[in-house]
Amino acid sequence: MKHKIILFILVLTGTASMYAQQTYDQFEVQVDGLGCPFCAYGLEKKFKEFKGIREVKIDIETGHFSFAYPSEKALGLQAVEDQVKKAGYTPIAASVTRADGSIEAKHESAKTSVDSAAKSKASTRVAGNCEMCKARIETTAMEQNGVLGASWDKDTKILELEYDRNTTSPEAVEKAIARIGHDTEHHRAHKEAYDNLPGCCHYERIEPVKK
Repeated sequence: MKHKIILFILVLTGTASMYAQQTYDQFEVQVDGLGCPFCAYGLEKKFKEFKGIREVKIDIETGHFSFAYPSEKALGLQAVEDQVKKAGYTPIAASVTRADGSIEAKHESAKTSVDSAAKSKASTRVAGNCEMCKARIETTAMEQNGVLGASWDKDTKILELEYDRNTTSPEAVEKAIARIGHDTEHHRAHKEAYDNLPGCCHYERIEPVKK
């Protein structure tokens, strides 16, 4: 019995030592589009997919998001920014302080400049409810090649676009937004995409206008 107790203590000591030796990288991310506690919950839930994440902190007012992650997994900033986008938000800047003290940083790259003669503006109606919808709609629009600016108003439901007409069109942007679950003026989202939106984003469906 005595030997079993000693063995048990040795196992516990070894396990504690293993966890004590584990090191963590500290991540700091500036996120655009957080507007309510539900938004913060959605972001945190998405990052829970990263097994081993800890010390998650989100400030809704400032958009500051931080967490610790095991350094042995060597999580990259691009993967972090991609995860923020999957959650429906826009990463403005990100940095990580590695366990060895080194620091890496990344900022959102600027859109490629275009000939001013090719710049055009347009507005279109996009259905949505909240700040979470706003972040998702604007992020999707900005991800389209040729889009230079996008701003959606949750009260008027109007999306203002600035784009390079030699590269894209409002039609193409509307199709992309409909694919992620938001009805637009001329395109209706598939039911599955709409159903997959968070509860607070389930807006009143609209019928598209036929051209």
